[in-house]
Amino acid sequence: MRLRPMRFDLYLGQSVFTTVLLTWAVLVGLDVVMAFSGEFKDIGKNGYTLGHAAAWVLYTVPRRAYTMFPTAAVIGALMGLGQLAATSELTALRALGLSRKRLSVSVAIALSLLTAVMVLSAETMGPWGQDRADALKSSAKWGRDISTTRYSGLWAREGDTFLSAAGGEEQLVGDKGTRLILRDVRLYRIAEDGGIASLTHADTAEHDRDGWVLTGVRRDTFGERSATREEVAREPWNSKLDAGALATGIAKPRNLSVAELRTSIEYRERNGLDARDYEDVYWSRWFYPVNVLALCLAAVPFAFGSLRSGGMGKRLFLGILFALGFWLLQLFFGRMAGALKFDYRIAYALPPIVMLAVSGLLFRRKSG
Repeated sequence: MRLRPMRFDLYLGQSVFTTVLLTWAVLVGLDVVMAFSGEFKDIGKNGYTLGHAAAWVLYTVPRRAYTMFPTAAVIGALMGLGQLAATSELTALRALGLSRKRLSVSVAIALSLLTAVMVLSAETMGPWGQDRADALKSSAKWGRDISTTRYSGLWAREGDTFLSAAGGEEQLVGDKGTRLILRDVRLYRIAEDGGIASLTHADTAEHDRDGWVLTGVRRDTFGERSATREEVAREPWNSKLDAGALATGIAKPRNLSVAELRTSIEYRERNGLDARDYEDVYWSRWFYPVNVLALCLAAVPFAFGSLRSGGMGKRLFLGILFALGFWLLQLFFGRMAGALKFDYRIAYALPPIVMLAVSGLLFRRKSG
């Protein structure tokens, strides 16, 4: 099997490339419209305007494109190959002596280019855009006293006190609702002359329905010519900072880059914290290109025969069926990994293995 690019590679790749891009644009457009309409309920709350909603949606487009690409790839590939099959162009290529495997390589090369762009976007534009979107929404809905940045964590202000937190998370606590936990917290109290009156460092700041509690507290109070330190294991914090407003500034695992996810996982492992949510997203990023190519290659055999006499509706149906089946497989193994606590690498490797095994059986069946 010769792997150097040929003219038919360019022709086949262009056909698949075009249909994938068109399908991708439609899916992302639908997702953007639905997300924009979902923001209407918040318009008018605390200065959140239609312009803020539109800007928020636009900033999230790279993340939405990344999420929609696998579905667009399999639907677009099937529609492009189905069109070639319907006009007997695939049959003509087969008559020239090209094997199904060689034609599949042409499809894989075309899809690999788009997949590489998505992997790069997930590490650059996606997190940046989502961070800007979250900061915009927080600032518009909760006022200028809440702000977030990718490199300095969460910042908030209440009167003469500034809060800085490296990160945090929201947890469900039975029937009590949610609990917000901020980690590596620093509280800077500013004196009237602009200097720092006191600096308080806490390992965590927890908020539930009973209010705020600081743990692992070390407080330095600065006088005109002196400084004193106080250490407390646990103490209440009388603050009116809105936990819901602060929660919007916490970066979710899916919005972090691979390097940031790796750092978060190591931090939680060192401190005996649950890191499985971060491991889930971390390994899904590594297996993303494998999943896209496996999903599309598993659908390729249908182009050699079953799509020849079918219309666009049949191709669209098969594409959606493959995408939905693969998503259900991933969801099943992911939930199993979370429940049985086995390695997420196994959970993300099994769906593409299953799809490629099905593809191999279909290839042999059609060859026979």
